[in-house]
Amino acid sequence: MNIQTADARYVFAASPVPVLPIKGTDKLFPVHRIYCVGRNYAEHAIEMGHDPNREAPFFFQKNPDTLVQNDGTFPYPDASKDVHHELEMVVALKSGGKNIAVDAALGHVFGYAVGLDMTRRDLQGEAKKAGRPWEVGKAFEAAAPCSEIVPATEIGHPAKGAVWLKVNGELKQQGDLDQLIWKVPEMIAYLSGLFELKAGDLIYSGTPAGVGPVKKGDKLIGHVDGVGDLRITVG
Repeated sequence: MNIQTADARYVFAASPVPVLPIKGTDKLFPVHRIYCVGRNYAEHAIEMGHDPNREAPFFFQKNPDTLVQNDGTFPYPDASKDVHHELEMVVALKSGGKNIAVDAALGHVFGYAVGLDMTRRDLQGEAKKAGRPWEVGKAFEAAAPCSEIVPATEIGHPAKGAVWLKVNGELKQQGDLDQLIWKVPEMIAYLSGLFELKAGDLIYSGTPAGVGPVKKGDKLIGHVDGVGDLRITVG
């Protein structure tokens, strides 16, 4: 969902503001930026050919207008023949700042959601080999499906619980939030040392092992205990 903006001073219509629904209310969450944490589950790091030991976290971004809401369609993208699913818990911020302390980080969290970091794996692989940025593999249209946001005031701050993804009813990804290498407060603190975080920022917290390809017609159901479900069809 997007909120249209209009101003006669604009030389053309401004792009709409991307928003996500908030569970249990008609209020909307306006999205500022989308940050994604790479290789934040040890087993996923191993399956991608990397050292699972705790290294400094790294981040990449997706554009806010790549969001797809729950029960929506993910259109299979052009220029790729190997598109992968990566299920993640999403952290939604209500405030931000620079150099946030770890013990203060959860005070900036509005709530949580279930997201998919859809990836054009073949294009990402080519970029890696050439030492180039990942945007072609990560920031394409509709690359960030996301469920409604559940306020932390209702569920607290999930630190353990099952994380899984099924494709056409078959379990493909499975993990637990307590397996996160960098926990949510640490992610926020570290990221705020690199960027000035803002209200409306989303942080995709990393994916467990089992990432794999999707094809047109697939039905994906992702789940995070205590947060909810995300349902997406590959179009």
